[in-house]
Amino acid sequence: MMKLFILLGSLNAFLSVALGAFGAHYLKQKLTADKLEVFHTGVQYHMIHAIGLIVIALLAEKLGNSSLVNASGWAIFIGIILFSGSLYALSLTGLKFFGPITPLGGVSFLVGWVLLAIAALK
Repeated sequence: MMKLFILLGSLNAFLSVALGAFGAHYLKQKLTADKLEVFHTGVQYHMIHAIGLIVIALLAEKLGNSSLVNASGWAIFIGIILFSGSLYALSLTGLKFFGPITPLGGVSFLVGWVLLAIAALK
């Protein structure tokens, strides 16, 4: 799992940088300030949690590569998709349908970090 989370973290960090540049250079002229701020929030959380995936991968060996650590990584990855993905979709489409998905991603982030903390305590 360690290599997989490093791969997922690296790919998501790449996507975060690419989407951040897309937002700064292209969307800045296309979106309202409010929608651009929503997009930026998606990029910010995307990068933070991409780095989190890499940290989880590196900690997996130290913490014994437990099922809790693995579940933590998957929860963070799902959080990226739900939280950042819904913010990207919301800002680009304006469809309010995506709004209720964002908190599910936030909860997934929280679950991931709590699982990692529990793994560290064991």
